[in-house]
Amino acid sequence: MEFKQFYLGCLAHASYLIGSKGEAAVVDPQRDVEIYLAEAEARGLAIRWVLETHVHADFVSGHRELAGRTGATIVFGRRAGAGFPHRAAADGEEIRLGDVTLRILETPGHTPESISILVTDTSSPHVPPKLLTGDTLFIGDVGRPDLAGSKGFTSAEMAGMLYDSLHAKLLTLPDEVEVFPAHGAGSLCGRNISRETSSTIGEQRRFNYALQPMTKDAFVTMMTADLPPAPAYFSRDAELNRAGAAPLSELPEPAPLSAQDVAELVRTGAVVLDVRTATSFGAGHLPGSLNIGLGGQFASWAGSLIPSGTPLVLVTEDEREVGEAVLRLARVGLDSVAGFLSGGLLAWDQAGMSVSKIPQIAVDELRRRLHEEPRLALVDVRRPGEYRAGHVPSAVNAPLDGLAGRAPSLDPRRPTAVICAGGYRSSAAASALASRGFSALFNVLGGTAAWQAAGFPVEAA
Repeated sequence: MEFKQFYLGCLAHASYLIGSKGEAAVVDPQRDVEIYLAEAEARGLAIRWVLETHVHADFVSGHRELAGRTGATIVFGRRAGAGFPHRAAADGEEIRLGDVTLRILETPGHTPESISILVTDTSSPHVPPKLLTGDTLFIGDVGRPDLAGSKGFTSAEMAGMLYDSLHAKLLTLPDEVEVFPAHGAGSLCGRNISRETSSTIGEQRRFNYALQPMTKDAFVTMMTADLPPAPAYFSRDAELNRAGAAPLSELPEPAPLSAQDVAELVRTGAVVLDVRTATSFGAGHLPGSLNIGLGGQFASWAGSLIPSGTPLVLVTEDEREVGEAVLRLARVGLDSVAGFLSGGLLAWDQAGMSVSKIPQIAVDELRRRLHEEPRLALVDVRRPGEYRAGHVPSAVNAPLDGLAGRAPSLDPRRPTAVICAGGYRSSAAASALASRGFSALFNVLGGTAAWQAAGFPVEAA
């Protein structure tokens, strides 16, 4: 059996290629499908099947493009309701690839149509089967029961389905079965996902908190309590995947834009997305621009913070980064990049346009300012669980993905420092606050991690 996991760090997304005797299947493909085509060609495989473990909400899948380019059949669980030709697979159905059998297990709970795929190699009966669990079972966690794909059901109903899928299906498998999920640490499709990208049923039975012995009612209560808000783009991407996204080749090339072109686009409603580092952004940027650095979880934060269809103008450190930014935006369904500022910030400045700045301060300066400036507000934009685990005294919690709703309760007349875990999210938050009229802003370099490393006091609540 040929088997390869592809892991896309910026979306914490895992996809798979499985092959035998010249035939292959791809499971849960990302939107840019060239990696699967190249891998299949290198291994002498023809892609015959494209399987989706569920209708994904956190990224745009490449199932339609991959099927269109290979002639493969797309497979979904029978409840998916996909709006294009596909095979609707039911529990127990099998797909053969040479010596490999893919057995469909219906495992609803994360979504109604969720399936897991049990992969066995009949030519190697002593090799443990592999179980592709999608978002039903993660390493160290299980799937959320409240996302867009489960519409029509309550979170409690979905959690009950998830309990049954785990205990009546997956946990009946032998301990040696290898587990390969669709996501790793950082994905919002779970709450406590490990950094490991594979495991076994036995290891998960012993160490996964959600699989410990408990009643169904206790499981439902646990899985529906304190869920972080689902990013706004999840429902949009789920429906896009249900309909099938356009091939990337059909997206227009972003145009190089002069400073005057950019100014006109901004006047008519475009958003300037600055993908440089926090320090570069802080040193100088276009007024009103949003900073989401390419170095972090760029795509998921862009999807969370930018409404669908918003015309975008990119500002990069190097114009060679434009293509990467466009691709990563497309992976979450943001296909509306109008162009990029040719020549970058230097060209903007040379055109006589105004430049804004956000000072970057170290944690020792933050501590001094908090002592000496009683009017200084400190906004912690991490998620509530992170904040409760330990935060700078006097910091108020306003998570980045909900900052737009919280901003009216903050005072734009007060000097405001913004902090997160390391300085990435706080720069995005500071840029968003600046566009709302906050004029005395500071981004805390190194974030709460640097504060704690310096031995400064924290509060937990």
